[in-house]
Amino acid sequence: MSESQRWEDVDDYFTTLLAPADDALEAALRDSDAEGLPHINVAPNQGKLLQLLAQIQGARRILEIGTLGGYSTIWLGRALPADGRLITLEYDAKHADVARRNLARAGLDTITEVRTGPALESLPKLADENPAPFDLVFIDADKANNPHYVEWALRLTTTGSLIIVDNVVRGGAVSNANSTDPSIRGTRTALQLIADHPRLSGTAVQTVGSKGYDGFALARVVS
Repeated sequence: MSESQRWEDVDDYFTTLLAPADDALEAALRDSDAEGLPHINVAPNQGKLLQLLAQIQGARRILEIGTLGGYSTIWLGRALPADGRLITLEYDAKHADVARRNLARAGLDTITEVRTGPALESLPKLADENPAPFDLVFIDADKANNPHYVEWALRLTTTGSLIIVDNVVRGGAVSNANSTDPSIRGTRTALQLIADHPRLSGTAVQTVGSKGYDGFALARVVS
């Protein structure tokens, strides 16, 4: 058995036992695939982790940067109370349409909003609305702009809020200080920002599983 197959088998076991699929989640993946969306959604057990983190946080307001087909949005939205609010930002209009349909099918359309366009254009508009602080921000968009997304997350959160940055390992290449890859440079800069910023306390974790070798960063706003 290959190492990657072993990772997938363990993920399958964890998912079947602890994060079983339901009709809405399965349909979200099926419709995303049918529409040709890339297979870069979070794994089911990772989606369950996001949900648990939001529940532990007692989140009432969530911001997601990078929607894709709304699979992770469903997991996060299910953590919210009936009067909660989730705003998710998606660059691609086609992806956003798929996500809206998936969220409506999951019964989350009344508490979720998909905003379309480049996140670095949507975020200033969102800030201009002077929204209440977000309790959790999940960043899973273009990696080159991760530092900007972390900075905006800080502006839109408050003490005690949680910021999660996905896909920070880059197949292990994140440790290469000499990389010229924009995704790696952006990720390294975001991690350095988390390390240096006086308002943040964070860490990063490597993971293996059905999505291969990856990981995420987790930061708490401390002031």
